[in-house]
Amino acid sequence: MSDQHVYKKVELAGSSTTSIEDAISNAIAECSKTIKNVEWFEVVETRGHVVDGKVAHYQVVIKVGFRIESSSN
Repeated sequence: MSDQHVYKKVELAGSSTTSIEDAISNAIAECSKTIKNVEWFEVVETRGHVVDGKVAHYQVVIKVGFRIESSSN
C-alpha cells in the first residue's frame, strides 16, 4: 500500500423529505454508482424547502472526495 494518494472532489446536491442525514446519504449513494473509491465528504451548504409552514425537503450541497486509482500503486 502506498503512503501517497491523490484525491479529486466533486460537488453534489442531495435532497430528502426525511432529514439532512438522508439527503447526504442519497447524494453519496448516487455518486457511488458511477465514481469509485469515494472516501469522504464535507457539507458546504444546508437549506430546505418550506410548504405551508413545514419543511417539505431538506437539501444539502456536499463535496465528495474520491481517491484517484493510479495514486495508490
